[in-house]
Amino acid sequence: MAHFIRIGENLNVMSSILGKAMKARDAAPVREMARREAEAGVDFIDVNIGPARKDGPELIRWLIENIQEVTDVRISIDTTNLDAMAAGAAACRRPPLLNSISLQTSRFERGLELTASSGADCIALLWSDAGMPRDANERAMLMVDFLHKAGEFGVPHDRIWVDPIVTPVNVDINQVKACLEFISMVKEIAPEARTVCGLSNVSNGVPSHLRPWINRTYLIMMMRGGLGAAIVDAFDDTINEIVSGAKGRIVEVVSRVAAGERIDPSTLDEEEIKYYKTARVLMGETVYSDSWLEI
Repeated sequence: MAHFIRIGENLNVMSSILGKAMKARDAAPVREMARREAEAGVDFIDVNIGPARKDGPELIRWLIENIQEVTDVRISIDTTNLDAMAAGAAACRRPPLLNSISLQTSRFERGLELTASSGADCIALLWSDAGMPRDANERAMLMVDFLHKAGEFGVPHDRIWVDPIVTPVNVDINQVKACLEFISMVKEIAPEARTVCGLSNVSNGVPSHLRPWINRTYLIMMMRGGLGAAIVDAFDDTINEIVSGAKGRIVEVVSRVAAGERIDPSTLDEEEIKYYKTARVLMGETVYSDSWLEI
């Protein structure tokens, strides 16, 4: 079984503590979070500064310098500011992951130029000038376009991590299912390309105490289709158990639901029933509601 890559999502400007620390250039909370994520065993630390329109390049350099003081875990530079992305790539001691390069005209070529010149890997966000792809087939067409253009810039497929754009389960179940379908298509179309997703996007808007059930179940379903990496909560021990193979029975239950098998709930224990019910919601077999675990 190939090693599943975890990209820690916790060093994020949206965090109340870390956002204030970034604004004040207070290194201690940043270093502590980077240290904790490294100790949790993540493969990359995602450094999310958002648009950072005012001081993006200076901020990302400062962050990366401080992170590299406490760990040598590779860095994912997460911003829509391409100037900041370039500054961050230059500050990294090891080739980073650029999160992300979309197919939008304003970002596409410059993002690929940066990927090629820096030796970085990049996340190919399947978002074009037309917006969000409608289904799995549109995602496949956008991926082919991205890979073709990347080849023109000298970026090989194995440095491209394809992101299908995960959306919330309580917004459009068809998009949730389209990502599952698309992930299973990638290896047939582009065997060397990698796959990645922002896992917690699937539970945006779901009550906070219920979000882990959605995230973990969807991760199992995406991994079943061949997902190779995800941006995740570094401190979710159950996710760590899932990717390490320690939740075999849970994985089996979810996989059987994803495969369309009928399961007698009376054969499941209390935890397995929760995953069973959640998998049915994610497959569109049960309509989402905040009380899906109680039904």
